[in-house]
Amino acid sequence: MGRGGHALAAVAGLAAAIPVYYLTDAAARALRGGTVAFAPAPAALAYVAGVAVLIRVLTVWPAAALACGVPLTAAGVLFALDLDAAVGVAATLPWARAGGLPWPTGPVPWAAPGEPPGTLAGMTGLYALTGAFLVLSALLPARRRSILGG
Repeated sequence: MGRGGHALAAVAGLAAAIPVYYLTDAAARALRGGTVAFAPAPAALAYVAGVAVLIRVLTVWPAAALACGVPLTAAGVLFALDLDAAVGVAATLPWARAGGLPWPTGPVPWAAPGEPPGTLAGMTGLYALTGAFLVLSALLPARRRSILGG
């Protein structure tokens, strides 16, 4: 992959960080909703599957995995070290005032009052885990990185 290919992969990785962030948050909230209702949460499975597909695609290109993984790891570390600061940063994200997700959620509010998008996923360590996986996948030797990469 040439220099332009690495730059394009990095841009794709940065762009993928947004849906990974919000899908992970949606999965955490759906799991919480299922737990509170003591009911299955099929939406959580769909969101987790979406995140898994995005992550799998990103691991094919190390530059994309790093560009997506580093911000997610940083968000996870910030949530782990300074929850108040992390919640303050999350409150400035797009859709923070509209219920926390960029798509309509129907009659069930996804966000508790004062809970910006990413709070639950950050507090549970999902961003740290997802970001660390992406960063580590980028550091693996090419022959072990992906069966999709050839």
